[in-house]
Amino acid sequence: MNPTVRTIAGYVLPPLIAFAALIALWEVYVAWKDVHIIVAPAPSDVGEALYKERSLLVREGWWTLYEASIGLLFGTVAALGFAAAMAHSRLVERALFPLAILLKVTPMVAIAPVLVIILGFGTTPKIVVAALLSFFPMLVNAMAGFRDVNPGALEFLRSIRASTWQVFWKLRVPSSLPYLFSAIKITYPLAIIGAVVAEWFTGTRGLGYIIYTANANLNTPRLFAAVAVLAFTGVAINIALSLAERRLLFWHESVRTTR
Repeated sequence: MNPTVRTIAGYVLPPLIAFAALIALWEVYVAWKDVHIIVAPAPSDVGEALYKERSLLVREGWWTLYEASIGLLFGTVAALGFAAAMAHSRLVERALFPLAILLKVTPMVAIAPVLVIILGFGTTPKIVVAALLSFFPMLVNAMAGFRDVNPGALEFLRSIRASTWQVFWKLRVPSSLPYLFSAIKITYPLAIIGAVVAEWFTGTRGLGYIIYTANANLNTPRLFAAVAVLAFTGVAINIALSLAERRLLFWHESVRTTR
């Protein structure tokens, strides 16, 4: 079997089998207990909603993914800048890290309405919430990665009078890549959650808006269908990032030991 196909199968088949078993148990339980559709729709009802409203769900799913991706980009750029500064200076870390923690512990559900008042009802509040949720995990992982360098390599670069900028690009950035891949696997779903939460308060588009209106109208099949699209999106992103990590970081021990 082709190594690429084997790798993809290794990532896809186990969750597919587990998911199929979960769906079967769910269908049997709903039929056995005669659960009302408003309380918990059967997977067959959710599948019917997915099929009938596939155009709507795909269109709004892409919109939510767009907002989350732009927010993730802004959050990642800001986190990398702060992490680089903190990795080079303990004083900067002591000054800025408590502010990052303050941002982390502030509930986004409380911030989203305020952002609507400040930024309006457009796309901007969703992007900002996604960026805020992405910032802290990326910051912590990037800072750890920039500092986790080979001491021998660091001493060698210093011995040949490499500049701080050269040490950063030649040593610290490559050393941080495994940390950054781990971080983005965490932050991308968080960015999607942030965009969805913001759409509850500000949206006329996106899966968050679909979920909010479906809940208000007691249309649980549509609600679960929108949640299923979010789940599939998260799984697909994780698989894509894992494959990219194995392709780009083939030289790193963490990837070689999992082959």
